[in-house]
Amino acid sequence: MTVRVLTDVRLFTGGADLTSVSNKLELAAEREEKDVTTFLPEGDADLGWKKVTGGLASGSANAEGFWAAGDAGQVDDRSFIDLGGLTGWTACPKGAAVGSPAYLLKALRGKYVAGGSVGDVNPWSASASSTWPVVRSVIMHPPGTARTSTGNGTAVQVSAVTASQYLYASLHVLSVSGTTPTLTVVVESDVDNTFGSPATQITFSSANSISGQISRVAGAITDTWYRITYTITGGSPSYLFVVSLGIA
Repeated sequence: MTVRVLTDVRLFTGGADLTSVSNKLELAAEREEKDVTTFLPEGDADLGWKKVTGGLASGSANAEGFWAAGDAGQVDDRSFIDLGGLTGWTACPKGAAVGSPAYLLKALRGKYVAGGSVGDVNPWSASASSTWPVVRSVIMHPPGTARTSTGNGTAVQVSAVTASQYLYASLHVLSVSGTTPTLTVVVESDVDNTFGSPATQITFSSANSISGQISRVAGAITDTWYRITYTITGGSPSYLFVVSLGIA
């Protein structure tokens, strides 16, 4: 058994990297318990025992930390931009390397609180309720690698997507510079890691500012290898961004 102490969680929401201003993150996924007990159970051994089945599923994110502001990538600015809207959240280990495990969800930013008592280090807290499943995913592009020209990401083997599943992907654009820069990110799949005949699965809208997007596409997808491609234009452009991908 591997024991993990929470000292190095990475947290991205919308276009913000909240890692250095957060000290608490809780992700929850649950399904309602519905009572289906009847007078005539399936067998005598069930007599007198409550019977239950799963109802509606739900997910949520709750985070806390220390206040910061000044641009759209800071927690205070981002929280007011996203408040009342649906945005993508991605959480992963410190390194956030390609292939690292992650969790993503599309959630309604329903609550943001800032401030405390005199003498406190100015805190913040936020909560969001997921409108899609909480998806166990992988990192497809790391946040610390600046991209200045068009290219392809590293291929990662995930799995096929069945007809009852969806392929999910989240994009967080963390910093932008240059003259009229644009970034377009595409998720591709193929039968192997050579990507000799890639198929486009998800295309994010062109981004020219700090921002976030989340998207999904229905299965079936028989390919098991995935990568991103990124098209960058403009004068001396530079982007920092992170992409996560999962199946549920």
